[in-house]
Amino acid sequence: MALLDDLVSGVVSAVAGDKAPILNDFLSSNGGVTGLAEKFQSGGAGDVFSSWVSKGENKAITAQQIGAVLGSSQVQQIAQKLGIDSATASEFIANNLPTLIDKLTPDGTVQSAPAA
Repeated sequence: MALLDDLVSGVVSAVAGDKAPILNDFLSSNGGVTGLAEKFQSGGAGDVFSSWVSKGENKAITAQQIGAVLGSSQVQQIAQKLGIDSATASEFIANNLPTLIDKLTPDGTVQSAPAA
């Protein structure tokens, strides 16, 4: 499990640079890629999320869609950690999450973490 965590952290660092710890926390608090996939599916953006996982082109997502899927509370928490306002945090997530998920799913599928 530590190897998987190290791999995820490395990918997040490559995508987010100095913001990696915040995105790592975000990813963990949402149940990883699998949890986010479920959240986006239930939030009406499952097709967008699926495009990030698949081997094809990533569909764009707007800051408004991020807010609708994640909820204003979670966006506000991320904004506070980043030291920015909620609108800018939503834009940051919208700009970085597709690349992050794409790189975490290079074979085009969401892999569940093995049971401990």
